[in-house]
Amino acid sequence: MDLSVIIPALNAAVRLPATLASLGEALEIVVVDGGSTDGTRDAAQGAKVIAAPRGRGSQIAAGIAAATRPWLLLLHADTRLTPGWRAVAMAHMDAGPERAGYFRFRLDSIDPRARRLERLVAWRSRVVGLPYGDQGLLIHRDLLRAVGGMRPLPLMEDVDLVRRIGRRRLVALDADAVTSAVRWERDGYLRRSARNLLCLSLWFAGVPPRSIARLYG
Repeated sequence: MDLSVIIPALNAAVRLPATLASLGEALEIVVVDGGSTDGTRDAAQGAKVIAAPRGRGSQIAAGIAAATRPWLLLLHADTRLTPGWRAVAMAHMDAGPERAGYFRFRLDSIDPRARRLERLVAWRSRVVGLPYGDQGLLIHRDLLRAVGGMRPLPLMEDVDLVRRIGRRRLVALDADAVTSAVRWERDGYLRRSARNLLCLSLWFAGVPPRSIARLYG
């Protein structure tokens, strides 16, 4: 499979093994550690592990530079893909490198508020053309290069990239990306969602990503 998976990680030892297990074998997987103080590097069994300055944008950029295959899957360390994702990814890759794909957002929670949030994310992705990084992004190197590559931003790197790709070159893939609900359950669904919306609004208002990252937490 001509695919490299890039996973930025920071203190992700608890959830990283499930993410890696969901990917299966015969893939090049690059875990980019941003200075973890837990066992993240030890948890990255079977993956190539490199170090990079902390910040998803800089970590992903380093992973892309270290990867060798033409297609790239950018994936968060606490997001696992569901069975069948490989066939969906292969179909997208066979269609050509002109468009990028993202997966359906799901949370690993039975809380009804999680289902409502999933519907809102589906609407945002489809109508506004703003899938976030926790949905994964499947993109060919040629398209990534054509839109200016991955910028080394500490936060909002996903929004920055999909805005440059543009809605017409984004495709919803028929498989789930299941993300940990820990942050929503810790902060509260309404508060966490409001914080994310505030961060997005500040980004569009031109506030520097480093300042937004302090708010994001």
